Amino acid sequence: MSTNVKPCRVLVVDDSNTIRRSAEIFLKQGGHEVTLAEDGFDALAKVNDYEPELIFCDILMPKLDGYQTCAIIKRNPRFAGTPVVMLSSKDGVFDRARGRMVGCQDYLTKPFTKDQLLTVVQQLAPSQTGAR
Repeated sequence: MSTNVKPCRVLVVDDSNTIRRSAEIFLKQGGHEVTLAEDGFDALAKVNDYEPELIFCDILMPKLDGYQTCAIIKRNPRFAGTPVVMLSSKDGVFDRARGRMVGCQDYLTKPFTKDQLLTVVQQLAPSQTGAR
């Protein structure tokens, strides 16, 4: 059984420095490349340059929230297939449904654990599952 994990390019978007840093540490420990963005506008600029294979995006952010950010990313044909996972401290049915409506693949409640984060990467990142 191989435990080799292919590195995945991950973008973490969150206005909380603590959450960004935690996610970065966990993902790097899992062998992944990480870029951080502090809000939706920052994320949109970095998506084009960085071309992430997976995006973790906070819902509640100033200026451009996670739903808007996800919707804009998904409208770009280059990134329509890039998995987006919403991060939120709220775990409501409405939040999950709204996330699905804008194209997010999954939903992770904060605070998350290293295992939860790495499991999502394993399940959703094209480099982990074989490009679809």
